[in-house]
Amino acid sequence: MDQICVVTTVVDARSVADVLAAAAVAGRLAACAQVGGQVDSTYWWQSNMETSTEWEVRFKTAPDRVAALVEQIRANHPYEVPEVLVTRVDSGNPDYTAWVHEHTRA
Repeated sequence: MDQICVVTTVVDARSVADVLAAAAVAGRLAACAQVGGQVDSTYWWQSNMETSTEWEVRFKTAPDRVAALVEQIRANHPYEVPEVLVTRVDSGNPDYTAWVHEHTRA
């Protein structure tokens, strides 16, 4: 139970970020979701270089909940090709990792 995962995505509006965060926590797919301030992203889209302002959402979850969380994010994300990145955290505060595991259970 030492390992947790952080799943991140970005969206184009704070309200969308808040909805994704609340849905994941309410559904016990994440123990916590943090909506970060605006970030400016520069990227290629349809053969053009674009720059836009986005909101980051970071979800803390147990490894066995990652697949379901990623699927929920993809199903409810407004982008055609959403960024969804999974980072495995191998160590941290044992009390926190236990809390994450506890709160990703029904």
